[in-house]
Amino acid sequence: MPHDVTLIIMLAAAFGGALVLGWLAHRLRLPAIVGFLAAGVLIGPATPGYVADMALASQLAEIGVMLLMFGVGLHFSLDDLVKVRGIALPGALLQMAAALAMGFGLAHWWGWPWGAGLVFGMTLSVASTVVLLKALEARGLLESSDGKIAVGWLVVEDLVMVLVLVLLPVLAPLMLPEGAGAAVSGKALGAAIGLTLLKVTAFFVVMLVIGRRIYPKLLWAVAKTGNRELFTLAVVSSAIGIAVGAAALFDVSFALGAFFAGMMMRESDFSHRAAEESLPLRDAFAVLFFVSVGMLFDPAVLVEEPLRVLAVVGVVVVGKTIAAIAVVRALRYPWRTALTVGGSLAQIGEFSFILAGLGLALGLLGQEAMSLVVAGAVVSIAINPLLFAAVEPLKKRLEAKGAAQAVPQDLSDPLAVLPDAVDAERLRDHAVLVGYGRVGRVLAEQLTARGLPFVVVETQRDLVEGLRGRGQPAVLGDAQLPEVLVQAHLHHARLLVVAASDLLAVRGIATTAKALRPGIRILLRTHSADEAELLAGASLGEVFYAERELAIGLADRVSEVFKDGAAPSAGH
Repeated sequence: MPHDVTLIIMLAAAFGGALVLGWLAHRLRLPAIVGFLAAGVLIGPATPGYVADMALASQLAEIGVMLLMFGVGLHFSLDDLVKVRGIALPGALLQMAAALAMGFGLAHWWGWPWGAGLVFGMTLSVASTVVLLKALEARGLLESSDGKIAVGWLVVEDLVMVLVLVLLPVLAPLMLPEGAGAAVSGKALGAAIGLTLLKVTAFFVVMLVIGRRIYPKLLWAVAKTGNRELFTLAVVSSAIGIAVGAAALFDVSFALGAFFAGMMMRESDFSHRAAEESLPLRDAFAVLFFVSVGMLFDPAVLVEEPLRVLAVVGVVVVGKTIAAIAVVRALRYPWRTALTVGGSLAQIGEFSFILAGLGLALGLLGQEAMSLVVAGAVVSIAINPLLFAAVEPLKKRLEAKGAAQAVPQDLSDPLAVLPDAVDAERLRDHAVLVGYGRVGRVLAEQLTARGLPFVVVETQRDLVEGLRGRGQPAVLGDAQLPEVLVQAHLHHARLLVVAASDLLAVRGIATTAKALRPGIRILLRTHSADEAELLAGASLGEVFYAERELAIGLADRVSEVFKDGAAPSAGH
């Protein structure tokens, strides 16, 4: 050919192979991700035939990670990040420590040096951004409270990895086998740590103080042109440009820079349009990410070291999941949150490759360790959708058996009992609002604006803490349990409003309420016409179906317009 077409051929092979094998995986009732990974193996150096350019594939995958994190930032405000800090910060640190210990234990058992064990353990401790977000998006959980906890958890992991990647070159001589490295002074180490913290702090200040004020104005200036192509260009260039600039100036990761760029754009009125414009690119480059992971995988390691691969997968899929569930439950969050977080983080990905590659370059890890990390990533990524799919049935089984809480409501928890300071007048002829998600939050705002008393019942600890901090009566617990509704003073309430989204939970709450107080009026929110029909047939209360209520509201407004005056003239 007259000119270099390496990139074009690689894209054709990657997308074509991903399409065919992804479709085949779907037909076999496997996650499409398995097909994408297999396509990468076929065009990688471990198999005969065409071999794609590894460097190009890696860069394209990095763009996918940036665009995906940018999309998350569009849906994840700074307030959301602050709200989940109580679980995301300790949870991420404890889970990473557990995975580090397990990985270090394996390395020690295999006879590796202690420095190699530490780096290897760290590679197993951090989850893949792309896999987590795809799992949450596929199940509509990205904007849920559980999804925000998982994303916040991942952001904390990313911040830790940023520090590790910056400090590792300085610490490497101390971690090499005796006599293999030079000594490092405490002064040099302290200076490196201080500089890293200073850069990360400076990045946060620039993005949150300057970017939050200027960025939405710039986007508005582009939107006023009315040119769709310019708006799309502004969105994509912002995501990639800020990510690259953040990495160059502050030494933070591309993914973290793009995440904060999305958070800044969220402050604009055009955040939803920006999300729609970037979605096709995000999906396309996410496919390239999975293909690039498959290219790193050598299937021979499954034959040569099957037990070691199995051990690595066990740490990532089983060990990390159990650690995450244990931490979430220890922090008194419900099984639903524990299972969602545990399932979504039971894999490793891009940061693991970056850290393993750095360890290899510094002489801390051998090629065998790199192969095991890649094998663990490929297998865990392929398994993760299946593991995540088991979360909902398991959660429903636990709830059906009444095990959504570890024990009947723990009244020793101060958040599970209304404070004595709550005015008695607010606990009589009031509404009990179950669920403080997107619908519940808007409803609470409307009730507050109209001066109507209500008590919120919510399973998310951070939400209850926030409500009480604003003086709003709230109870922590599962409203399917009688003692929780008793704490919300259901026996004195005028009505019960269930804004929760889980059909099984909605039925359980309504059934419990009727048993406690047979004559209470109950309003139920549902997602679909089928769910509305089931609830209405059970005579559990008045059912409100979102699309139907929206249509009724629009029809009422149309009627008001016609009543207000004559229709506009033809010239207008």
